[in-house]
Amino acid sequence: MLQVLKEFIESLVAPAGDQSPQARERTLQLATAVLLVEVMRVDGNTDAAQRSAVMAALRERFALPDEALAQLVEQARQTAETANDYYRFTSSMNEQFTQAQKIQVVEAMWQVAYADTQLDANEISLIGKIADLLYVTQGEYIGAKMRAKEAALLSRRQDAVELADRKTPFSKM
Repeated sequence: MLQVLKEFIESLVAPAGDQSPQARERTLQLATAVLLVEVMRVDGNTDAAQRSAVMAALRERFALPDEALAQLVEQARQTAETANDYYRFTSSMNEQFTQAQKIQVVEAMWQVAYADTQLDANEISLIGKIADLLYVTQGEYIGAKMRAKEAALLSRRQDAVELADRKTPFSKM
């Protein structure tokens, strides 16, 4: 595991042109995962809903199999615990991602923050810092936040309906 972490750090320091396409993709995967895991960790209260939101966002973005996804999240957790800045993660995104992809990362961060139904001031601050480092405009930032909030509310409504259906003693006709 230490070797993988060492390779990741070296890949962040190496100029983008020196990396193979696979190494660049792996760097972006880990950088994205670290930022999502940081949102999950920053309020000091990690729960299953936030872990699921991290996994769903990474699965959607990178289409990884479950085993690779679990390894990526574990590596991201370890990397996040030792990271002392976010620039090394956002700089690779700024070089490789389109503006729309960077907005999607910010939106995914909001989805993780909203997943536990308790939006924390530390989560808001972190997402704002990352959005600034990714050069996401204030309007794009607010749009990402509103889409994530809307999706979270819709998901909770669907969960409530499913729960009510299970509690209903009569089957629907």
